[in-house]
Amino acid sequence: MTDASQALAPYLTHVFSRKPRSVTAINVKSLTSYADTLVIVEAGSHRQVTSLAEHVVSQLKSQQISPFGTEGIKEGEWALLDYGSLIIHIFETKSKAFYDLEGLWSDAPRMDLSEFDSPSPSSGNAS
Repeated sequence: MTDASQALAPYLTHVFSRKPRSVTAINVKSLTSYADTLVIVEAGSHRQVTSLAEHVVSQLKSQQISPFGTEGIKEGEWALLDYGSLIIHIFETKSKAFYDLEGLWSDAPRMDLSEFDSPSPSSGNAS
């Protein structure tokens, strides 16, 4: 496991346990000062967005990892979980396509998530 993977493991383990449609991690450290990594998660429904976000927050709190802030969890279209150097965006499929954060950060390198239990062969994980 690489150092980057070890740093992401506590977060991604809980994300992947809820079987998202896709997960992409983007290294933005050299491009912005507010975060080092963005994790973009696609959920299949509003209910899954809410469930996934609540699960990640509660599981990390049990490990004494609390977010600096959260937004949109109850609404279920786009949940934002701010963990300082790591920000997790959980989108419902249509919202993910509309906001296209992967396109916005197209210049940033993608992180290899292949060592995590991907939900399907076409999980959206980039090398």
